[in-house]
Amino acid sequence: MIPRRADQLVRDALDRQAAVALLGPRQVGKTTLARTIADEVPSVYLDLEAREDRNKLADPALFLRANEDRLVVLDEIHRVPEVFQELRGLVDEGRRKGIETGRFLLLGSASMDLMRQSGETLAGRVAYVEMGSFDIMETGDEDAEALWVRGGFPDSYLAKDDPSSLAWRTDMVRTYLEREVPMFGPRVPAETLERLWIMLAHNQGNLLNASQLAAALMISAQTVTRYIDLLVDLLLVRRLRPYHNNIGKRLVKSPKVYIRDSGLVHALLNIGDRNSLSGHPVVGASWEGFIIENLISAAPAPTVAGFYRTAAGAEMDLVLEFPGRGLWAIEVKRGLAPKLEKGFHHAREDLRPEKTFVVYSGRDRYPMAEGVEAISVWDMIAMLTAA
Repeated sequence: MIPRRADQLVRDALDRQAAVALLGPRQVGKTTLARTIADEVPSVYLDLEAREDRNKLADPALFLRANEDRLVVLDEIHRVPEVFQELRGLVDEGRRKGIETGRFLLLGSASMDLMRQSGETLAGRVAYVEMGSFDIMETGDEDAEALWVRGGFPDSYLAKDDPSSLAWRTDMVRTYLEREVPMFGPRVPAETLERLWIMLAHNQGNLLNASQLAAALMISAQTVTRYIDLLVDLLLVRRLRPYHNNIGKRLVKSPKVYIRDSGLVHALLNIGDRNSLSGHPVVGASWEGFIIENLISAAPAPTVAGFYRTAAGAEMDLVLEFPGRGLWAIEVKRGLAPKLEKGFHHAREDLRPEKTFVVYSGRDRYPMAEGVEAISVWDMIAMLTAA
């Protein structure tokens, strides 16, 4: 079993809060992690996809009070949203009895549903931990290429061969289209959403142009935006916001959109192995998205991530703002001999970052220009985790 970084985050959160919400897409290993933790302490586990377990919460307060001396794990919590109405009172009641931490571990496959349901009732009483698919820090740098091609969903990454991995991801996409999306949002024609998802894969890392996508799909721009909002809330798509500062430039206002798991990008485009990917037009954008996702995952909280682009062509792939501690500018290049372009230098002049890096495919670390370092993704991650 590959150890997950979220494991310690959840344990730390349970030590300081009564309730912890572990959020992440389906099939990333939330249940496995929760059961591992629950096996170490007195606990009760409910899978709320099972009718038998849902029936146990017919009277949530009665059941949860009867288990107040145990860690209660509620998997797929969004299926019984009325439980949130009881949790605040139970948490406060427990505090008066001296039971202040480690009471509830709530698992959900979307951010928005848990946040919406618990935003008011559990304010100050719940800690949120996001768990994504495997990243480089978990799999190790020797398997970075396989992680990029297959993506980080455990069953995909650990599949016996590339065809099996692709088949798993194809099934995963179909499950989301036919089951998960209808559960969380308005009824969306599966064919329309699939076409949108494929278009996002083709346009990985590009500026969002909802009108252009809408015209191709023959739906409204507002509908496209709503569909993308849903994919963002399901933690499948990242909407990277443009970084704005007061420099008097005409800045791009549209976000860049990335499918967060590179393996899903490749499955949507029917790319089954590294050789096929190497010759595909999406290869550069796929690598950029893969690296950016890993760097954001490694960055300490509460880092603010964005990108920089002006109408005149100044551009930086990733801007990380450490509140009160400065700004790092990062350009992502695939290949062993990265070159700096005019737009990169103009962006540096505009941003005046504390540090500037070019993350490339090699292992060596060396200066490329005054104040600019070429660096491997592994060394970059090490710097971010130590920041």
